[in-house]
Amino acid sequence: MEKGKGLARRWAIEFADSSSSSPSDISDPIGFSRSSSDPDDANASRQKKDAEAAWKTQKAWEVAQAPFKNLLMMGFMMWMAGSTVHLFSIGITFSALWQPISALQGVGKVFEPYKDSRVDTLAPKLLFIALNLAALALGVWKLNSLGLLPTHPSDWVSSLPPPPEVEYSSGGLSLH
Repeated sequence: MEKGKGLARRWAIEFADSSSSSPSDISDPIGFSRSSSDPDDANASRQKKDAEAAWKTQKAWEVAQAPFKNLLMMGFMMWMAGSTVHLFSIGITFSALWQPISALQGVGKVFEPYKDSRVDTLAPKLLFIALNLAALALGVWKLNSLGLLPTHPSDWVSSLPPPPEVEYSSGGLSLH
């Protein structure tokens, strides 16, 4: 017997009546339902939205706390730079001033991906702003410790005498 002859085929598709049937006449597969009014689907959708809102809230708080790491790093770098005026300490100080200023200018852009009706970003934004203001204060303090801030009237007017020195050091023992 030749292969395929005289045996009934297990799988056969009839294309003869394809013009008379419409997609709505075809029954749904087992386990599939076209109705979207299932309470399980609505509940799953709500749970998915709640999970997404919780994830956005968590990420917003992580972004808000990021300046704290930068604050610690800048503080360490300013400590390593020392209290004398030289190129490295001035560069570190102005970097410590520039980074918080640029971060404060872009607060809206930073929290844009987390904007949602279910996510409150006010508290993370306030924390972000507070930490950047603390970093800015650290930079201003470093400028003052380097003596680069004009804090006395003689810094502005050359005819006024400079302030008296607060510290005095002497040479120790004389070697006569």
